[in-house]
Amino acid sequence: MNLFLESLRSALASIRAHRLRSFLTSLGIIIGVASVITVISLIQGLSKSVTDQFEGLGGNGLTVRPHNEFKEVMRGKVNYLRFDDVEQLRLRVDGIRNLSPVFTPGFSEVRFTGMSATAQVFATTASYQEVNGRYARLGRFLSESDDAGARRVAVIGEKLIEDLHLPPNPVGQFVLYANEWFKIVGVMEKRGEIFGMSQDNYMIIPFKTGQSIIGNNTRPQLQITVAVRDLGRLDATRSHIRMVMRQAHRLKLDDTDDFEIESADQIAKSFEKLSGTVTLVMGGVVGIALLVGGIGIMNIMLVSVKERTREIGICKAIGARSRDILLQFLIEAVTLSLLGGLLGLVIGYALGVGIAAMIPDFPPAVVPWWAVALSVLFSGGVGVVFGVVPASQAARLDPIDALRYE
Repeated sequence: MNLFLESLRSALASIRAHRLRSFLTSLGIIIGVASVITVISLIQGLSKSVTDQFEGLGGNGLTVRPHNEFKEVMRGKVNYLRFDDVEQLRLRVDGIRNLSPVFTPGFSEVRFTGMSATAQVFATTASYQEVNGRYARLGRFLSESDDAGARRVAVIGEKLIEDLHLPPNPVGQFVLYANEWFKIVGVMEKRGEIFGMSQDNYMIIPFKTGQSIIGNNTRPQLQITVAVRDLGRLDATRSHIRMVMRQAHRLKLDDTDDFEIESADQIAKSFEKLSGTVTLVMGGVVGIALLVGGIGIMNIMLVSVKERTREIGICKAIGARSRDILLQFLIEAVTLSLLGGLLGLVIGYALGVGIAAMIPDFPPAVVPWWAVALSVLFSGGVGVVFGVVPASQAARLDPIDALRYE
């Protein structure tokens, strides 16, 4: 332990004596680690933000939507879900705790006292807030009686209050949509923006009200979200839904599904997989910078061995063993790498936070613990790998030749 501490003290003294050279030696490591941490912090922050969007469903939701391939759409063949599908699933699938059909009637302009705004308008049932985990901040959500009576009531997002210059509490006000007046009964909780796009620019109306607006001749852009009663039977419930949907759509055995069933967190998981792949690729690319930094450390340490040849001879002459010299130079190389790695870690995190703050509505940067651990371990590993050659060369020097060296 004494030998290790003395070698560490000697390494730090050497680094302090040649500050500029030590900084330039570690510059490759600093740049490499800072680049890795910057990329990882931005990607992980984005991934966490996307994952949080699906937290409300708790992983026990399934969404049924029409399946349309691009080439089929270009040929004019478009698949739709039908309103009958909602009742088929409600009556025939036992594993469903609740379900929420959602469709867009097709109109998007909403008016209020001469002001107009373009908003996403969709029709759904009272179960929407439970299934999707989204609730009203002011007033109330749509009720079953609203839906049964096809009432002209609506729940709006925060952005519509701003766009239409509504009062801070707009409950009780009337807005014009599809040439009909709708009474605002509630305001939904704010969700904020992502990628510069507001998630609060919408109006929700009762399901049967939406049906009455589009009439019987229009095919709806319908999707059905269901909450599964038993999470352990998620796959079994998915299979049951698929069977019921195929029967409802009268599909033959060799027909492909004209619908698709996605789990609530499937998009988040897909994004996590994508972000993991991007992180690995970027890590591999930036790893080249670490390799260059390691070679730089080896070169400077080899020069340092030449410069300190006489010092090595004196140390050996007074009893220092080859392994003592090896340890001293190896610790110096590792110390340079670790200091470079720690400095790169700080710079990378600062860059990630700064870049995330500069991009409008970009999620905050997140640095996971494994990124910190890998950066430190990798930096230390680079020091060991590239410090072995100069350390071995120093340890092999003959003390007599070293003392004669000018």
